[in-house]
Amino acid sequence: MRSFDFAPLYRATVGFDRVADLMDRVLSADVAQPGYPPYNIEKTDDNAYRISIAVAGFTPDELSVEVKDGSLLVTARKPTDETPRNFLHRGIATRAFERRFALADHVRVSGASHEHGMLHIDLVRELPEAMKPRRIAISSAATPEAPAEIEARAEAIN
Repeated sequence: MRSFDFAPLYRATVGFDRVADLMDRVLSADVAQPGYPPYNIEKTDDNAYRISIAVAGFTPDELSVEVKDGSLLVTARKPTDETPRNFLHRGIATRAFERRFALADHVRVSGASHEHGMLHIDLVRELPEAMKPRRIAISSAATPEAPAEIEARAEAIN
């Protein structure tokens, strides 16, 4: 059993409450996520990612992709097949599954496609204008400037 006190982290940082909560959630997870179905996560651009999940045996109608509470949830449900079949070997797993991925702030799902037994989910990180770096002009004490002049100069630099 692991227990960490994140109180010192809260004192030294501003706005990182979600990071501490995420670390606490990861460390307190009792059950690891199963390995089915296998998946890849790749970075396709500076602000773009792709999750590829092996979903052999499932049609697009049997798959569901949802974004809820900062998580990407992929589920698959196979309808019951009442046709009697006599398998000599059954190696293709078509059991239902639910796979959850935690999404970072400002990451949205831009699309999903199903081809050749793979489900591809494309993600894009879009930083709001307020979070992009901007340069702040520094005025000297001898010539105090009005806040509007400082903002105008900062906008001209960017």
